[in-house]
Amino acid sequence: MARIEKRLQALQLALPAPLQVPTGVVLPFRFVHVAGRRALISGHGPQSPDGSIARPLGKVGRDLTLEQGYAAGRLAALSILGSLQRALGDLDRVTRWIRVFGMVNSAPGFNKQPSVINGFSDLILDLWGAEAGAHARSAVGMAELPFDIPVEIEGEVEID
Repeated sequence: MARIEKRLQALQLALPAPLQVPTGVVLPFRFVHVAGRRALISGHGPQSPDGSIARPLGKVGRDLTLEQGYAAGRLAALSILGSLQRALGDLDRVTRWIRVFGMVNSAPGFNKQPSVINGFSDLILDLWGAEAGAHARSAVGMAELPFDIPVEIEGEVEID
């Protein structure tokens, strides 16, 4: 068993099934696009284990607490890892996290977006360590996100 897979198992975390796209929605892009030694990761939201969009939905600071937002960020990380696993075949091919862009569906006045996206970053650092898991990052508030998801995260990794 691969190193990252073992770490996920030790944390009792499972990668979700592929996204169940809502009826009538067409997504004409790749979730992961490999270009040389880089993999560009399209925006991912939180998913349930079966691939459906995870609940709760809505705006952090109104419909979700900061803690629920953090958990949604962690679920978005698992969603990304599932897509990377399907695209690369092995998460150990990810040698370094380069960049993460986190978007938070924010209620007016909510300004703790970095704390929400920490749900993502903390898991990546836990899995890859302080050196390979370290990444540049933005965490911004958005007026709306697709399907009313609370968090959407995109990124870029180096692969071998």
